Amino acid sequence: MITKYNSIYFVGAGGIGMAALERFFLSLGKKVAGYDRTPTELTRKLIEEGVEIVFDENANLIPDYCLDKESTLVVYTPAVPQSHEGLQYFTANGFTIMKRAQVLGLITASSKGICFAGTHGKTTTSSMAGHILHNSAVGCNAFLGGVLKPYNSNLLLSPGTEYSVIEADEFDRSFHWLKPYIAVITATDPDHLDIYGTEEAYLESFAHFTELVRPDGHLITHTGLKLKARPAEGVTVYSYSRDEGDFHAENIKKGNGEITFDFVHPKGTITNVSLGVPVDINIDNAIASMAACWLAGAADDELSNGIATYQGAKRRFDFWLKQADMPVVIDDYAHHPDELRASIRSVKELYPDRRLTVIFQPHLYSRTRDFAPQFAQALSDADEVWLTEIYPARELPIPGVTSEIILNDIKCDNKSICEKKHLIERIKNHNFDVLLTVGAGDVCDFLPQICDILQKKC
Repeated sequence: MITKYNSIYFVGAGGIGMAALERFFLSLGKKVAGYDRTPTELTRKLIEEGVEIVFDENANLIPDYCLDKESTLVVYTPAVPQSHEGLQYFTANGFTIMKRAQVLGLITASSKGICFAGTHGKTTTSSMAGHILHNSAVGCNAFLGGVLKPYNSNLLLSPGTEYSVIEADEFDRSFHWLKPYIAVITATDPDHLDIYGTEEAYLESFAHFTELVRPDGHLITHTGLKLKARPAEGVTVYSYSRDEGDFHAENIKKGNGEITFDFVHPKGTITNVSLGVPVDINIDNAIASMAACWLAGAADDELSNGIATYQGAKRRFDFWLKQADMPVVIDDYAHHPDELRASIRSVKELYPDRRLTVIFQPHLYSRTRDFAPQFAQALSDADEVWLTEIYPARELPIPGVTSEIILNDIKCDNKSICEKKHLIERIKNHNFDVLLTVGAGDVCDFLPQICDILQKKC
C-alpha cells in the first residue's frame, strides 16, 4: 500500500520517531515534506538530507507535489492538535491520513517485525538489536527512538532483509498498530497515566499488545512483570532477565571500566560477552536484544561482536566529558522514576568514591504530579540535586504542580531549584566531580556550553 504514494507529508516532522520514517521514504525515492513547530538540529539535518520542512502551519505552504490526495500520504503525530491548519486541510480534502504508528504497522505487516516495548529500556534494546542485525548476515531495517552512534541516525537499512526492528511506543496505545513477529517487553511500570488513567488500564494495553504477535512468532518478557500475557496459539513464549529466565547472564565480571558476562540461551551459552557501553543496566538490555536477535538467526559470534561494538544511542547514558583530570559529564534521557533511579545508581557504581551532582528536568506536569514521591526517592541517592522547571511538552500547566513538589521530599542535604535561564551562570560558579544531566526535555541543549565551561576551568 505504501509504495503507491509518490509523496509523503509529515505533520510533526521534527519528532525523532517521525525522522526515521522520513529517512526511510527518502531511501525509497519518495518526495518527503512536512511541518514542525520549531527549527532544531534534527530538522536542520533532515532538510540537508532532502526533507522540505516549514515552521508555519499555514496550509498555503504545503508544496504542490503534496496536493494530490491520490499520490500523497499524510503522516501525523498525536502530539499535534487536530486544530492544526495543515491537518485540517488534508482532512477536509479527503487525503489518506495515518498516525506514525499505523505506518510502522504496515511495515511490520510486510516484514518480520522485531518490536521492543516497555516503560523503559525500549530505545536501548531496540538500538542494540538494530546494531547487531545490521552487522550480521540477517540484516534489518531499524526504526529507532534514539540517534544511534556511530551511524548518527535513527534509521538503519539493510537491502533485501526480511526483518524490521521497531521501538514500540505505548503512548496513546500506538503499539497496538503493530504486527510483531518477535515482541519483547522490558518493563510495565505504570506511566502515561494522563492517557491511561489507571495502572490496570496501562497493564491491559500491554496485555493486548501480546495478542498481536503473529501465531508463528515469539514473545519475550522480562521476569517478574505485572503482566498477564495473552499470546495467540502457536506463539512461543520466553522469559529473560539478568539473573534468571530462558535467556539470562552468568559469570558477570566488572572491573577496569569493563563488564563481561556469559549469555545463556535455550540451546547453549556464549561466553565472555563484553558490553560496549559498560553500565550495569545494560546487562539486562543486552540479554533482551541478544535474545531477539538469536531467535532471528544471528550467529553466536555476530551476537557477541554486536554487543561489544555497540556504542549507544545519544541521550542514553551518553558520556559528554570523560577526560583525565576533568569532571565527568553524562547525559541521560530518563524521565520515569525507575529509569532515573537506575541511571543514578549506574553512575554511583561506576564512580563510587566521587561526588555526584544531578541536574534533573521533570517532563510533563501530569507525570510530575503522579510520581513526585518516587522521583524524590530516586534523586535522594545523589549527593547534590538541581531541579529545573518542568518541561511541559504537550501539556498546559496544572495548578500547584511545580518542581517544588519533588524538591520537598528529596533526602539529600544539597538540593535546590535552578531555572534554566540561570543554569549556565550557576555552572560557571560551581565545581563538579561527576555531573549527570537527566530528563526527556531540552536540558541536553545546554551540554555544549556546560562542557566548554568545565574544560576551560581545568
